Amino acid sequence: MLKIGYGIDTHAFMEGDNIVLNGIKIKHNKAIKAHSDGDVAIHSLCDAILGASALGDIGDYFKDTDDKYKNIDSTILLKKSYQMAQQKNYKINNIDMTIITETPKISEHKNKMKENLSAILKIDIDDINIKATTCEKLGFIGGKKGISVHCVVLMEDKKC
Repeated sequence: MLKIGYGIDTHAFMEGDNIVLNGIKIKHNKAIKAHSDGDVAIHSLCDAILGASALGDIGDYFKDTDDKYKNIDSTILLKKSYQMAQQKNYKINNIDMTIITETPKISEHKNKMKENLSAILKIDIDDINIKATTCEKLGFIGGKKGISVHCVVLMEDKKC
């Protein structure tokens, strides 16, 4: 049986010199304001995996009020989220992710992000798609005040 999961995460920018997306550090004139490392891409992916597996959401397991998750590398959260899904016999068929930001430009980092996700999740790189778009200078994101990521995951229940 196939299951679809959808995840979204949005954060504000703050003073800094880099952001992290899909575990890849990207030089930028801002940082992402967050309790963890602020990897909005991985957070949306975790929510999509947990959603498809009927396991709730990232906040159910990794609370932003818990000091043990302060500045945590979000790839750890991704590994744990996928392990929980695998314990329920789910496997990822494919990932489709959209990063919404005016800056930084994402195109030159997409392949490295895909390689990193492929290695972490042990899935084929051709089963991962990463897109980027802007808000045409409209709203919170268009005003370069933050970033948002939407993610859809198709998962298969291996018991069926």
